[in-house]
Amino acid sequence: MKVLLDTHALLWWLSDSEKLGPAAREIIADPAHDILVSVVSLWEIAIKIRIGKLGADLNEITDAIPAEGFTLLPITPEHLKVLMGLPMHHRDPFDHLLIAQSMNEQASFLSEDGNISHYAVTLIRCSV
Repeated sequence: MKVLLDTHALLWWLSDSEKLGPAAREIIADPAHDILVSVVSLWEIAIKIRIGKLGADLNEITDAIPAEGFTLLPITPEHLKVLMGLPMHHRDPFDHLLIAQSMNEQASFLSEDGNISHYAVTLIRCSV
């Protein structure tokens, strides 16, 4: 299975947060699954660190991605084309691009964001 992590799912995994449920942990830990981390999430993390909303080290996070066996997903023109066709159910630009990437990559999206269920993407809840 191919799974794209939402930004909070990545941070919860890396910090071993209790917010990540046992089923979600099992999915991420299974080496048979292709776990994707988007550069969009790194961008969102960098912005939150710069404005003081997140106390984290971007270098540690970027180093952890290959160490965890995750695949870094760049932004492609195909992702942007899918993005342009998404309805505006909510206003988070990071989520919109992550959803478009998930759809284009035919990956499930691991997130706890309730707004994601409004889109045509396979959602796996973090809390399960």
